[in-house]
Amino acid sequence: MLRVIVSALTAAVVSALAISTGGGGGAAGVAAASAACNGRAEYCTRRWSNVSQLVSHDSPFVGDIASDNQHVSVTAQLALGVRFLQAQTHLTSAGVLSMCHSSCSLLNTGTLAAYLAVLKAWLDANPNEVLTLLLVNGDYLSPTVFATAFDSANITSYAYTPSGTLTLSQWPTLQELIDSGKRLVTFLDYDADTSKVAYLLPEFTYFFETPYDVTNTTAFAQCPIDRPSGASASGRMYLVNHFLDINELNIILIPDEADANTTNSVSSIMGQVSVCESLYGHAPKGVLLDFIDEGSPFGAELIMNGLS
Repeated sequence: MLRVIVSALTAAVVSALAISTGGGGGAAGVAAASAACNGRAEYCTRRWSNVSQLVSHDSPFVGDIASDNQHVSVTAQLALGVRFLQAQTHLTSAGVLSMCHSSCSLLNTGTLAAYLAVLKAWLDANPNEVLTLLLVNGDYLSPTVFATAFDSANITSYAYTPSGTLTLSQWPTLQELIDSGKRLVTFLDYDADTSKVAYLLPEFTYFFETPYDVTNTTAFAQCPIDRPSGASASGRMYLVNHFLDINELNIILIPDEADANTTNSVSSIMGQVSVCESLYGHAPKGVLLDFIDEGSPFGAELIMNGLS
């Protein structure tokens, strides 16, 4: 019940803020957008690879059951300022690619096409924004199955397609992505094949990740490479999995909602980020969080980018 109340209140506040600031509509909104990229003028000249972002972990799993990872809808997450979304996919028993948590029998929040349609509508309404999407290919499907969903949602025209594998210094700036109209950067964790679908990029060619499914804050004092196994940090961006789970009866891991306010605090996020920076010489590209409306995570995002 508490999650429902929090979700409703947050959505109401987000809606009010969008109206009061002209977000997405009217001359005031257009004028504000024209001076900024992803909400900040400073980001316009930065390469996409050099903008650190909060990542909504398991973004479509919204609600008040134990397996949910977020309080508020994807649209509300975007209104809060999230510009990097992560989501799990699986095939249903009917063969439909859907947003399923571990399996579609456990939690299914709808089709990938429907999820992408929400992003398409948001991109249409926000022309100075660049989104990044990381999709978990839970059933190791061909990327062409994902492409069908992208086409169905009419979002393919927004997809950024690099001319080849990019180094860190070869990524376009946010302004260049905006000017080109290619404002959706998409990765698959496994089985991406750019010879089949050029805009679905292989995550682990570009990134490494820290461990996930941790159950103790002591893990936040470390920043080891977990995936891909044996990878070098050289030339890669990285993602920090900064969320806690609870091990229920040593049987199942569920998101630790009770401690989210602390986990998502500036001090907790930057504590781990500082360890990572000392090891790898630069800030992470993304920090994955559960219950991203909790705590003060956007303050940490500004600090990671050298802003205030």
